[in-house]
Amino acid sequence: MTNDIICIGHVTHDRIVTPQSEVHMPGGTSYYFSHGMAHLGLQGISYRLITSLAEEDMEAVNEMRQKGIDVTVIPSRKTVYFENIYGENQNNRRQRVRAKADPFTIERLGDISARYIVLGTLLADDFDLATLHYLSQRGHLVLDAQGYLREVRGEQVHAIDWKDKREALQLVDILKVNEYEIEVLTGERDQHRACEQLAEWGVNEVLLTLGSYGSVVYAQGQFYDIPAYEPLRVVDATGCGDTYVMAYVYRRLQGANPGEAGRFASAVASIKLEASGPFRGTLQDALARF
Repeated sequence: MTNDIICIGHVTHDRIVTPQSEVHMPGGTSYYFSHGMAHLGLQGISYRLITSLAEEDMEAVNEMRQKGIDVTVIPSRKTVYFENIYGENQNNRRQRVRAKADPFTIERLGDISARYIVLGTLLADDFDLATLHYLSQRGHLVLDAQGYLREVRGEQVHAIDWKDKREALQLVDILKVNEYEIEVLTGERDQHRACEQLAEWGVNEVLLTLGSYGSVVYAQGQFYDIPAYEPLRVVDATGCGDTYVMAYVYRRLQGANPGEAGRFASAVASIKLEASGPFRGTLQDALARF
């Protein structure tokens, strides 16, 4: 069976520390993406999550299944354990990894296909180059560059360049980056030129998120400047980038052009920013803000 969207990624155990609170909760791109999909509405959309985590953390999977999300679990010896520590400026965070899960491989994933395959890449070794090649033949590949620019040494997360980027980016249909990641990848400080460089390397649609300054979408040679919608309050930025990608793909699946999809994604991400955890608004909430 071919799904509309498949998201592949580790559900994590997150410790999130802000000036106002400290919470332990599930996380990871796949978690934020899946909850967002369920709250926007899965009617008429064939969605599937493929994740990998330890048996003792299955409560997060049970919660998603209760929301009607189709979840396939690949057993792992450990669950990814992230610590995210924020200061007053939610655009900045310190991060470390207390545990890592087993990577995804062609053999473990098996025969899958979808219109969009979204990779919830958290660390550089989650998906190797051979797996990217395989998945790019099974659907339009969507990924966030963040994981490929993180290397764990001990428990500390170190910024690195993506050594296979020139070959890998030829396989990517939609790439999400922030202002720091796009400069690391391209060496360009001019953000428009950096987007064009990624397109020259093979990316069809570049999503450049700029935190409270909005975002830029570059697709088919056209730039779309997307405003940041004002949240009612700023509580927790964890998962905002994942939520943005989710909402963008959701709208592209429905036929929206890149600019409209980007504006919708910005609106949804601003609602998520108002609370800890994944997006829990509705499609009506998103459209009202949009």
